[in-house]
Amino acid sequence: MVKLFKNTFTILTRQQNNILSAASVIMTAVALSRILGLIRDRLLAARFTPNELGVYYAAFRLPNMIFELLVMGALATAFIPVFTTYVDTKGKEEAFKMAAIVINIGLILFGVLSIPILVFTKEVSFLLAPGFSQSQIELMAAFTRIMILAQVFPLIIGNFLTGILQSYRNFLIPSLAPVVYNLGIIIAIIFLTPMLGLYAPVLGVVLGAILFVLIQIPAVVSFGYRHRWNITFSHPGARDIGKLMLPRALGLAVSQIDTTIDLVLSSLLGAGAVTVFNFAQHLQQVPIGLFGASIAQATLPTLSSYYAQKNFDEYKKIFLSSFHQVLFLVIPLSIILIVLRIPMVRLVFGASNLFDWNSTVLTGRTLAYFSISLFAQAQVHLIARGFFALHDSKTPVVVGAISVVINTLLSLLLILFYHFDVWSLALSASVASIFNAVTLLYLLDRKIGHFNRYHLLVPGLKILLSGAVAGAGLYIPIKLLDQLVFDTTRTINLIILTGISTIVGLSVYLFLAWFLEVPQVIILSKLFRRVKSIRQGVLIDTTQEVVNTNQTQI
Repeated sequence: MVKLFKNTFTILTRQQNNILSAASVIMTAVALSRILGLIRDRLLAARFTPNELGVYYAAFRLPNMIFELLVMGALATAFIPVFTTYVDTKGKEEAFKMAAIVINIGLILFGVLSIPILVFTKEVSFLLAPGFSQSQIELMAAFTRIMILAQVFPLIIGNFLTGILQSYRNFLIPSLAPVVYNLGIIIAIIFLTPMLGLYAPVLGVVLGAILFVLIQIPAVVSFGYRHRWNITFSHPGARDIGKLMLPRALGLAVSQIDTTIDLVLSSLLGAGAVTVFNFAQHLQQVPIGLFGASIAQATLPTLSSYYAQKNFDEYKKIFLSSFHQVLFLVIPLSIILIVLRIPMVRLVFGASNLFDWNSTVLTGRTLAYFSISLFAQAQVHLIARGFFALHDSKTPVVVGAISVVINTLLSLLLILFYHFDVWSLALSASVASIFNAVTLLYLLDRKIGHFNRYHLLVPGLKILLSGAVAGAGLYIPIKLLDQLVFDTTRTINLIILTGISTIVGLSVYLFLAWFLEVPQVIILSKLFRRVKSIRQGVLIDTTQEVVNTNQTQI
């Protein structure tokens, strides 16, 4: 038993020293986390009405705002690049000392920010959700206080532990942390809902946040980290992180305005519209998290290292490799979500009396408008990290701020002037996301001395062409078989129909990509070989062969 535990711990703490290895680990864990997230949403949809769930989702706005500003502004933008530099140049002891100081400062800032918010929670909740009734505002305020006190505190610690592990090229444990987070919520929904009602998933969020921290502590300790309660604002590393994260934090503050306006406008359409918007957003975020965020996370340390070495040729190769991998994996999923939007919503969220047909159709339409920009949303994760690796956090902030203004103005126009439904918020988000991605790519191209135009554009055009034709491969069978062959009011028939259409569409996509000689088809086959290479708990590393293949194609 002891030997089994040691072997398991060794596997979990193993370093992934190249991008594909890291990305494959992250993708697997993210896929599990996203599946659990959809199971969580299905359990919620089966137990509560859209109006009830709208209050639950609205309560996340304030805690998420604090968390985004304190943690996400520092983690990818500043903490990982600076921590990695400290490990490489000054040793891990100095790096760990700096990390402890940054964590302590983060907790202090959290305490300072949370006090006024806890005092005026009800008033702020009314501003965030003006369309809610008085009772809904009361419930939203109670949920918000619980989440701020018991969720954000452990998540601040947990995400800095994630940064330490990722800097050491360990991506498995950090990727499993969101899995246990969702498990905590699911456990609470199943076992506590009969007693606590809508308070059950709120307490589940707290349980999940605690598990998020606990699963990472042994791995961080194994690398030698010991927390010190030192607090100094003059430490050079902490000051460097502060300088780098400030522009990103300002950019996130602007994006929080955008997200908040989405909540305000959707609440004016009713609490049920808040649920529809969140359900559609959760579905479209699956491919973004699975491929865009995963590959971007795995790429950042390597890009940072090549920048430190001033090796811009390798920087360009790695970036383009990751760029086309994201595009190749996201495009077919965006087509699937657009064409099969209604079956997907029904399969994920069910067709209960609580989540009725009108809610299904509206969620599907919102999902389709979100999916138009899936490729852009996924690429923004990678392109922004391309700037972060260059220690430039200002450019993504400025471009992101302009995108937020576009999104906000368009949302206000469509909801308040044209009186469109909640799906229009997804449309405006897609327009802004495409602008964001295209502009960032143009500016990164100028900053690093220009990518080879053929290597940048031709593979992408081939992938887009393959995706467009695959859309017809999805649409034709769904129209021919729906009702004529399958009675899709039954779940099993809906699963079969969706499965057949998806297989046809993906087959068309892969065939065309192979015919057009898209390099990522070869990478995909190597990735499958990698999965098959697991023997007796030991992963045979074939990654370098895959990376070499991709660079040869470039």
